[in-house]
Amino acid sequence: MNFLYPGFLFALLAIAIPIAIHLFNFRKFKKVYFSNVQFLTAVKEQNSSREKLKHLLVLFSRILAVTFLVLAFARPFIPAWGSDNQSSNRNLISIYIDNSYSMESLNKEGNLLEEAKRKAKEIARAYAMTDQFKLVTNDFEGKHQRAVNREEFVRLLDDVKISASGRSLQQVVNRLETDISTNVNEVAYLLSDFQKGFVGTQPVKTNNALNYSFLKLNANSLPNISIDSIWSLSPVHLPNQAEQFVVQLHNYGDEDASDIPVKLTINKQQKAISNVSIPAGKILKDTLSFSGLNGGWKQGTLAIKDFPLTFDDNLNFTFKVQPDLKVLSISGNPSERYIRSLFSADAYFKLTEMPESNIRYSAFPEYSLIVLDGLKEPSSGLAQQLKLYVQNGGTVVVFPNLDANTNLYSSFLNGLSLPAVQELITGPSIASTIDLKNSVFKDVFEQVPENIDLPVVSRYFSYAEQNKSNKENILKLPLNRFLFAGYNIGAGKVYLSASSLDAKDGNIARHPVFVPLMFKVAFGSNKEQPFYYITGRNNVLESAKINLSGNQSLKLVSNGFEVIPEVRQTPGKTLLYVADQVKKSGFYQLKKADSVLSVVAFNDDRSESDMHYATENEIKALLNKDNIGFYDAKKDALSMGIALKNNSNELWKLCLILAVVFLAIEILLIRFFNNSKNIQTT
Repeated sequence: MNFLYPGFLFALLAIAIPIAIHLFNFRKFKKVYFSNVQFLTAVKEQNSSREKLKHLLVLFSRILAVTFLVLAFARPFIPAWGSDNQSSNRNLISIYIDNSYSMESLNKEGNLLEEAKRKAKEIARAYAMTDQFKLVTNDFEGKHQRAVNREEFVRLLDDVKISASGRSLQQVVNRLETDISTNVNEVAYLLSDFQKGFVGTQPVKTNNALNYSFLKLNANSLPNISIDSIWSLSPVHLPNQAEQFVVQLHNYGDEDASDIPVKLTINKQQKAISNVSIPAGKILKDTLSFSGLNGGWKQGTLAIKDFPLTFDDNLNFTFKVQPDLKVLSISGNPSERYIRSLFSADAYFKLTEMPESNIRYSAFPEYSLIVLDGLKEPSSGLAQQLKLYVQNGGTVVVFPNLDANTNLYSSFLNGLSLPAVQELITGPSIASTIDLKNSVFKDVFEQVPENIDLPVVSRYFSYAEQNKSNKENILKLPLNRFLFAGYNIGAGKVYLSASSLDAKDGNIARHPVFVPLMFKVAFGSNKEQPFYYITGRNNVLESAKINLSGNQSLKLVSNGFEVIPEVRQTPGKTLLYVADQVKKSGFYQLKKADSVLSVVAFNDDRSESDMHYATENEIKALLNKDNIGFYDAKKDALSMGIALKNNSNELWKLCLILAVVFLAIEILLIRFFNNSKNIQTT
């Protein structure tokens, strides 16, 4: 037999009280005078022995009553595994503590996380000193992987803090079931507020050998408004140009929110401000406009004021304002003027021209866009270098020379993984059609007229296409042919025209649609990193291609905190694996030695913003198991039966009954045990 609260056994010292009363029974005697007491001797001896027996029985009744009352408070129990075939097994108790942001909520017990830690300690005290424990939190820390004794478990429990890491119920279950052993009795307790975002809607796969107990912590109903996301409407960020950002806010509360101040700062300077009202349970999108940015990396913060939950009131993001965009033009005709006129009109574009006869392949990585215009004899070597450039994230536009050898062009195009030339078609002018849904023409037209004027061609190539899965038709011709199309190749893109820029072949170069078409292609060639990442969820960061020597490494630095990511090179970009090292939101500089390559932003997971909770029936339906205990934290963890669930038979009720029985016996002995007897004399 074991005791849940062995400390109460010290109260057995109270047994000394009835013993002291029995030994020091200071009764006052009254003298009674008799003329002759020889006839009372026998009666006196007989009553004295009966009185001693009565006192001893009363003493034993009192001692047993006190003993069983103390045992009832000490909570004795007999372990259910005490049989011979199970006596060698021990218990392994895994306890999951939800330490997400939602556990900062309050109820009458205080902070939910602190309440969860108190309940976990109560559960731990319910087991024997020889049992072992595992602690699981959202951080999935390595130090929590091993089983520890109760004292060390309590120390680990005291160190648990609110974390930005968010997990799902399935992830927690998978973590609890990583090391199931056959020679121990394993029990799992999950202490959480069980938000709907945490529980999910998909069935949870569990191991039937593990018994689960869910302890639901109840928070006060709180309103909450979250900044969900932000994105830019500008195709590219230009110095001193107008910028438009769309922000999305979500009201997770049950009441309408009005006059919520929204403030946008760039590099700690306020750029825009707005006031919004959001109906209960709705999502609102608002557009913020500003201008006046210079070149370089920008650290932006979008902020609102919303109490008491504040972890989702700020959203960090970064972007780079490019001072220029480098374009390379390779032409087979020195007198060509259309590409030169187009990109020279805007100082943002830095145009470099190379003749077909003198191409410097080593300079290709310096340019965001390469335009091939009317090459007469494109070589296989050029095709090979361009394909490598495109696979690494570059963008190429090809305007063919319709007078060149078709077989030569076919070989060149095949080298770029493009379709070969099928035939040259010559005839009357053919009007093209436009795909307005394509990203190239997004936001180009404010209003599209019914009879829109589009480019016409009189000569063009038809291509022998086989694989159309990576193709986008932008300008189309009749008979399922295209005038201008895009192909995704590796990390980059190639745009292929069916006609040339020569005026005798059509009016593409002189048509108004040519300018936005080429500008949008150029803007799209400027690869941008994501605005922000989510802590605990995004463990892989994307960067433009970074060349490192054998002894060089990259690091993420923020306010004295430093992370050295694992670097993997892929076509067109460098991937940085940070695992779970980044746990705090904020801005991080990506450095190579002392030079800053880029700035990335991290934000806390917004899945914790929805303060709606799953019910007992919803959780049980997802797990689809019979051996699940579900408890409410409004009750004491031990009184719910969690204390010794599936591992003991409690005896405190029996002890309490026996204490009452012996008190009743004491009363009966005092009341009815032959106290006096009439004596007759002669």
